[in-house]
Amino acid sequence: MENDVVLDSSAVLALLKAERGADQVAQALPGALVSTVNLAEIVSKLHEDGWPTAFISDVIERLDLRVISFSVEQAKTAGIMRISTKRLGLSLGDRACLALAKERHAAVLTADGAWCQLASDLGLRITNIRQPI
Repeated sequence: MENDVVLDSSAVLALLKAERGADQVAQALPGALVSTVNLAEIVSKLHEDGWPTAFISDVIERLDLRVISFSVEQAKTAGIMRISTKRLGLSLGDRACLALAKERHAAVLTADGAWCQLASDLGLRITNIRQPI
């Protein structure tokens, strides 16, 4: 789907914490895509910050995200991306997000400005939510 938007963990966390760029993330809802790998990162960070487990589950549910299981093909794509993204220090979670976007021909929203350097190399539309529209 050409109108799909994939959210990086940093974008979802910016929304939940009402940080700069949260409005751009809110505009992508409901129905934005998120990888199960990134969902694990989001839950981990919120739990680490002291959010109660039941509250985290409720908040995630209310976002009405389309959570997409990390597939074998996405795993291969993320693995292949390792060399081209290593210089920017992208994690497996970062590459899972990008692999999902590549698979779905979707735009990406992230709070990680370094990703924009990869857009043309990876053939993706990557928006840094911290930059003005």
